[in-house]
Amino acid sequence: MKAKKRFGQHFLVNEEIAENIALAAAIPTGKALEVGPGKGVMTKYLRKRNIAFKVVELDNDMIPVLQKTFEGLEIIHADFLKVAFEDVFGGEDFSIIGNFPYNISSQIIFWMLDNKEHIPELVGMFQKEVAKRLVSGPGNKDYGVTSVLVQAYYDGEYLFSVGPGNFSPPPRVQSGVIRLARKADYSLPCDDKTFKRLVKLTFSQRRKMIRNTLKSELSAEILSDAFFRQRPEELSVEAFIELTKIITQYKKEQNESK
Repeated sequence: MKAKKRFGQHFLVNEEIAENIALAAAIPTGKALEVGPGKGVMTKYLRKRNIAFKVVELDNDMIPVLQKTFEGLEIIHADFLKVAFEDVFGGEDFSIIGNFPYNISSQIIFWMLDNKEHIPELVGMFQKEVAKRLVSGPGNKDYGVTSVLVQAYYDGEYLFSVGPGNFSPPPRVQSGVIRLARKADYSLPCDDKTFKRLVKLTFSQRRKMIRNTLKSELSAEILSDAFFRQRPEELSVEAFIELTKIITQYKKEQNESK
């Protein structure tokens, strides 16, 4: 079975790596969904675990292969990005695991964030630069919008790197495996929508001090504080939360004074 470019397929062929990814997941709810199982190299190790387990696969040609290889395997034949979380385990929470197609890997992360109340964990393979970006902290060149948005709700860990030779066909990039575990308290002490908007706004000009990108949000007097001389890549998640609180309070006072 040949890999299809339109699905971003690069089949993992290293059994040891497949097993290590399958074992890296804590699966706290006892339920897991594998995204894009392909020929099932990781599937067989997940099936050995004492969990409720399903896979979601879009490629029509992969379905009979999986059905023949794994008797009784529950397969959701669909585009993962169009799957409602309620349709996976009837509304119950589950972990996401996979050798994710690199062409939709960022969209998978945003799907997770949109459903964070129900997704306690994600373990999987990404293009290495994407994997690094998701877990990098402030002051690192890889730190950016997705770093902040993910780390606001999840603790991230970079597990290991994987070279191109472990796939068929080999990708032209290095890969990396990460684990994202939802924080015990993942509700932000600030307005979520404002938080996300400010993260995206400040990183839209990441080389500039945030006092320059926030001129439409705060007064010149407030922006004169040393805090606003930082660049977005220097701000921790906690600092972005504090910034959100400052702007929310300022907007409230402005509206009350009208």
